[in-house]
Amino acid sequence: MRKTVDITPNLETLFGTRDENLKLMEEGLNVSIEMKPDHVSIEGTQPDVARAGQIFTDYEHLRKAGVSFHNGDLGDLLKVVTRHPNVTLRSLVEAGKQRSFGKRMVQPKSVNQKRYVEAIESQDMVFGIGPAGTGKTYLAVAMAVSALVAKKVSRIILARPAVEAGERLGFLPGTLQEKVDPYLRPLYDALYDLLDQERVDRYLEKNVIEIAPIAFMRGRTLSDAFIILDEAQNTTGEQMKMFLTRMGFNSKAVITGDITQIDLPNAGRSGLVESISVLRGVKGISFCYFDEGDVVRHHLVQRIIRAYDEHGKASGGQMSLALPAENNDAGLQGPELGQDQKPSSSPTQ
Repeated sequence: MRKTVDITPNLETLFGTRDENLKLMEEGLNVSIEMKPDHVSIEGTQPDVARAGQIFTDYEHLRKAGVSFHNGDLGDLLKVVTRHPNVTLRSLVEAGKQRSFGKRMVQPKSVNQKRYVEAIESQDMVFGIGPAGTGKTYLAVAMAVSALVAKKVSRIILARPAVEAGERLGFLPGTLQEKVDPYLRPLYDALYDLLDQERVDRYLEKNVIEIAPIAFMRGRTLSDAFIILDEAQNTTGEQMKMFLTRMGFNSKAVITGDITQIDLPNAGRSGLVESISVLRGVKGISFCYFDEGDVVRHHLVQRIIRAYDEHGKASGGQMSLALPAENNDAGLQGPELGQDQKPSSSPTQ
């Protein structure tokens, strides 16, 4: 089957640098795309040509709606669309467009990221588990900023274990803030990327945004707050239980971590690993899993993660990312996007 698409003004931005996006569509959809002076010719089987044509239609609709793409975002989205027949470019973009993330438009760049964002919206507690670069922390902070801007919560609390210092922060020089800053820098980076620096500094000064190591969470009740625990694989079982029981009324908690990078002296004591089995059947908690296919950093990062995962399986080393299907969700199923998905719950960095 052959289909022609007229080249309208600015449509060429869909093609990408050196037509890289057209090549991506050719490989992912098994079609042949030929450039003509005034149109694009798509050739292949009827279903594949229809999917390719839908991408052009969706892009034209989004362009007329004022949507623009930057820094390879479009290529990342097209990779998702070509891998999943039930996902369209328009649905992915509009999933992010419906939310206010401060000064940036943040769009899920994979099916798992989309499910992750949707789970955070619908559940009061969500675990995001997967390798580095899959957007676990960034999207959690983005959702926290969105909730704060929309006045759904009155504050954001960001916590992280300071494992490298053994929680003995008094031996580090400087004020308390200077002691913990090195461990919490990724959270600051996400905040400054999503909000103006002056606004972040003002929120920090007024404790609208509070950043602290998990050691200082004990004894508190956190109400009307969006709470994020980052690097949760480095908490002990006792710390994890303590953190999870801090939630007060009108609060939401997101716990993120990578169970292949546990820095505790005894990896078997990881509170995140323990919580997967302990909380599996608890209603109201969603577990969202990511893999190398969700990495949105340099393409080599995907290959590095895959190589380490395969090496770990072969040598019987630290826990693999291949988690059992029954851990997909603690009694709650996320929105269905297609039968070809692997176990996970919801979709910069």
